[in-house]
Amino acid sequence: MGGVIAAAVAALVVLIFLARTVRIVPQARAMVVERLGRYHRTLTPGLAIVLPIVDRIRERIDLREQVVSFPPQPVITEDNLVVGIDTVIYFQVTDPRAATYEIADFIRAIEQLTVTTLRNVIGGMNLEGTLTSRDQINGQLRGVLDDATGRWGIRVNRVELKAIDPPRSIQDSMEKQMRAERDRRAAILTAEGVKASEILRAEGEKQAAILRAEGHREAQILTAEGEAKAIGTVFGAIHEGDADQKLLAYQYLQMLPRLAEGQASKLWIVPSELTAALGGLAGPGGLFDVGGRAAGPSGPAGPSGPVEPAGPAGPVSTAGPVSTAGPVSTAGPAGSHSRDPGHVAGPGPARD
Repeated sequence: MGGVIAAAVAALVVLIFLARTVRIVPQARAMVVERLGRYHRTLTPGLAIVLPIVDRIRERIDLREQVVSFPPQPVITEDNLVVGIDTVIYFQVTDPRAATYEIADFIRAIEQLTVTTLRNVIGGMNLEGTLTSRDQINGQLRGVLDDATGRWGIRVNRVELKAIDPPRSIQDSMEKQMRAERDRRAAILTAEGVKASEILRAEGEKQAAILRAEGHREAQILTAEGEAKAIGTVFGAIHEGDADQKLLAYQYLQMLPRLAEGQASKLWIVPSELTAALGGLAGPGGLFDVGGRAAGPSGPAGPSGPVEPAGPAGPVSTAGPVSTAGPVSTAGPAGSHSRDPGHVAGPGPARD
């Protein structure tokens, strides 16, 4: 019975000895081993053998990249404004032995070093520079921390400013400034829009005026060309028809009533050539016989009754030089004519 108990105790001791002798180190971990109180070696991932009583595991170090967020720290800027800054540190242990023996608490050491470095960097910048220069601040913090933590076996990979909180009064002032800036930009954009609109409207009116002027010019040109063609056609027809003096005098008589149609026609001029033409009509064999009756251009009798040119009443007569001071008279080669619509004078002295 005593032998069985002794064998069981011996087996238990062997199991405990084996358990303390054989160590399995996980991946991305490291173990610092001390032998008789002094650093002996660092165990890497895998199976390792240690002496149970002589060797002791001092630290288990995580070799992965770690993230530490520090609480807001009050920092004074160059223009004497207190801002609260939250920082985030990304670091990794590269030397487990140095991280164990060179620094007692590397997390706390990194935090304090970050706070002091941040105050030195922000103290040389104003508030606006602090808010707009995050990359510059991050670079300076990383450089200082990496140099200081290198001998601790720690590599600082990144430093980020999570938040920069200025005082509430400064935030209100900044909001008012940004609101005023947005209002100014809106006013500028509105003014530019109105300017562009007015320019486009003016250009449109200019183009419309030019097009109207060009259209009016083209219309006048076409009208003048039409009148010229009409005059040319009439002139050609007259010459082709070989019109005699009697036909021309008859046309003069037809145009006389039209000269008096206007309401503002108080004075109208009879061409001096009409005297000679009417003289030919009034003579024997002319368009009008001696009795005052009209005859056709070929000799047969025209419409019965005296033919009188119509016109506005008044003592208007034709003359060579026209005078506006009194009655206008014309001394033609065949006599003078009166504008009296009831009387047509032939050759000889003028009758009333």
